[in-house]
Amino acid sequence: MAGHLAGRAVPRGQLRIYLGAAAGVGKTYAMLSEGHRRAERDGDVVIAFAEPHGRQHTAALLDGLEVIARARLAYRGATFEEMDIDAVLAREPQIALVDELAHTNVPGSRNAKRWQDVEELLDAGIDVISAVNIQHLESLNDVVEQITGVPQRETVPDAVVRAADQVELVDMTAEALRRRMAHGNIYPPEKIDAALTNYFRTGNLTALRELALLWLADKVDEGLQKYRAEHDIHATWEARERVVVALTGGPEGDTLIRRAARIAARSSGGDLLAVHVTKSDGLTGANPANLARQRQLVESLGGSYHQVVGDDIAEALLTFAKAENATQLVLGASRRPWLLALLTGPGIGSRTIRDSGPIDVHIVTHAHVGSRWGLLPRYRGGITPRRQIAGYVLAAVLAPLVTVALAHFRSGANLTSDVLVFLVAVIAVALTGGFVPALLEAIAGSLLLNYYFTPPIHQWTIAEANNALALGVFVAVGLVVSWVVDTTARRTKQAARANAESELLATTAGSILRGQGTLDALLDRAREAFGMRSASLLECRQAAEGSPARGPAAEWTVLAAAGERPVRRPDDADVNVPITSSLSLALAGRALPAGDRRVLGAFATYAGVALEQQRLAAEAEAAKPIAAADRMRTALLAAVSHDLRTPLASAKAAVTSLRSPDVRWDAADTEELLATADESLDRLTHLVENLLDMSRLQAGALSLFPRPTGLDEIVARALDNLEPLGRDIDVDIPESVPAVLADPAILERVVVNLIENALRYSPAGKPPLLTASVLGDRVELRVIDRGPGIPEQDKERMFVPFQRLGDTDNTTGVGLGLALSRGLTEAMDGTLTAEDTPGGGLTMTVSLPAAHGD
Repeated sequence: MAGHLAGRAVPRGQLRIYLGAAAGVGKTYAMLSEGHRRAERDGDVVIAFAEPHGRQHTAALLDGLEVIARARLAYRGATFEEMDIDAVLAREPQIALVDELAHTNVPGSRNAKRWQDVEELLDAGIDVISAVNIQHLESLNDVVEQITGVPQRETVPDAVVRAADQVELVDMTAEALRRRMAHGNIYPPEKIDAALTNYFRTGNLTALRELALLWLADKVDEGLQKYRAEHDIHATWEARERVVVALTGGPEGDTLIRRAARIAARSSGGDLLAVHVTKSDGLTGANPANLARQRQLVESLGGSYHQVVGDDIAEALLTFAKAENATQLVLGASRRPWLLALLTGPGIGSRTIRDSGPIDVHIVTHAHVGSRWGLLPRYRGGITPRRQIAGYVLAAVLAPLVTVALAHFRSGANLTSDVLVFLVAVIAVALTGGFVPALLEAIAGSLLLNYYFTPPIHQWTIAEANNALALGVFVAVGLVVSWVVDTTARRTKQAARANAESELLATTAGSILRGQGTLDALLDRAREAFGMRSASLLECRQAAEGSPARGPAAEWTVLAAAGERPVRRPDDADVNVPITSSLSLALAGRALPAGDRRVLGAFATYAGVALEQQRLAAEAEAAKPIAAADRMRTALLAAVSHDLRTPLASAKAAVTSLRSPDVRWDAADTEELLATADESLDRLTHLVENLLDMSRLQAGALSLFPRPTGLDEIVARALDNLEPLGRDIDVDIPESVPAVLADPAILERVVVNLIENALRYSPAGKPPLLTASVLGDRVELRVIDRGPGIPEQDKERMFVPFQRLGDTDNTTGVGLGLALSRGLTEAMDGTLTAEDTPGGGLTMTVSLPAAHGD
């Protein structure tokens, strides 16, 4: 084959993949059907490897196509069949059908994976049609294991599937796939029950289907972007609405986000993207607390948050919007007052609208329009006080020294040289002390140059125009250099501070989002970051009804504190940051500048979020026993009112009849009455025991002694207790099932209750089945009957105490067995659920943790 191909360049074959969410959706069927269509169009098609898995409709499609014989390989005393790649290459078909792309070949094969065999076929110019399930993609391996509890050992790199020329989804709803399974169209009958109650659960299949749809949608979008790039298409294609909202970090951001979310929600599948533009020097006037809150709001509305860098904000926004194929852009109306807008020209909104092209731009008004006052930014120097003092001293020393030196060398220098020397002095003062000392040095230098070195000397007049120009240029250059030096120092200081702030806030926010940030740790971090003595989180509680919030009558409680001598009232703190109307962050130690207060506001917000998370978790935990206790009280009242009275009435009626002097009973009647009394008293005893167990279980007083326990031992003891009815039970528990961690006596009682329930509803000739399997780190025991089953809406109600789903006679029990069984199972860290048995009936599944050996 290699010699045959050596003389010509072989174009690479094309790869078509049928992608499915799970086994049984019809991938192999679709692959073979496509092979028949290609063959009908005179294509040279062979089946290199196809696995129908015993499905008759799929196997029927093998007829009519040439099948390449499989290679037989010996491994560890057994013989396995694999695709014979050499035979396929020697056959040189146009199209090869290769099933199970992610399959791992038997050791000794040429390639470790089947997708590597497919690569060889493609390199040889052969078109390949294949199939793969979404759970076999390498990037989704851990996600699928988390969903299903089953690790996937056979995987294929995403790049292989993404590089396919065509990927077609073979889709089927979870309900339809489960019906196919129940009808025996996927697995043989002995595997159906285990499959439906394990991997093929409705939730699992729905999640896998969503993964497949999302992955394919991402590949389609990738293909669209590739096509646009190859054809140099930069215009927006409105395949779906994508709304970009621009955030400045100002207070109007919440309004803009909600407005943009409403626009995106008008169309099905609309995307919401929020973007914040920062300057390339890393400096920003945005409030980090506002941005953090707005990012959380965007994500809560199903959008995504982005941050881009750009000195021209309008250009950066449009570049981002076009790159994301956005259809609409939402901006806030300018906060500049009309006078500032008149003097500084068009703002970001006007320039964005002018250059937006096909992107619709929405200018949204808000409550902060025109709220920014002042025409110029307030001057803030970046030079330390010590350097400024040094600059003043240097200016006072350099001016007379330079004058004396230049006067001494007057004969060898002209005015131009004198100006340059004074300019060097101005630059030296600017580098040392900043703008103001350099300004004074420039003014003093210009006066000294005029008086001592500009003709006429020792007079304040200037005879020549060019000398006046030289002095003017000297002053201007001195001022510019001084301003540049001072601005550089200020920006350097701001950049260092902004970097420190961002690292501090990012670290704190990350710990909060991961649930690692306790209140005490958060407050201690705030105290250390700002050099304070203590930090306290205070909550206001009203001292009297109607007292104003935060008033003198308000009582404050310390929820959490860090440091020495924490304050107990906001009035006693050096810095107090209100979080809500009743919550404050109070710090003691020193007063903080405004810049630190801005960052401290973000810490206060984080503290409020952490407190809310903590309280919600505590409330959820506290509500569980309360709700359970309420249900238990209601159930006990119902039992006392009906179920206790019924067996008592039957027993009393039988005994009263036997004791009646007016009636003489024969031996048969006497025996029947005694049996009725005995049966009723037995039921009453069983009911009272169950009630006591439920009460102890609810009160937490039921003693459990969990230890590794084998299911086969528990089932055997349960069947012995049910003699002679236990002889009619089918048991299929594999030896590979590990032991469970449970209390043997309690688990035996649960199994007995479930078997009794299954026997009660199983038809004649169809005994219940007990089977077990492993799912992740848990073991599932299933009790399966072929009875009438339970309607979907009643599957949870059947576990409520004293519910018999319509039965009111005293012969079917009092409706406490299943409730008690679930309670006992949950006490052992297990679960008890009910599912339909394929083909009719009910399956009760007990899930318990597997016992792991040391």
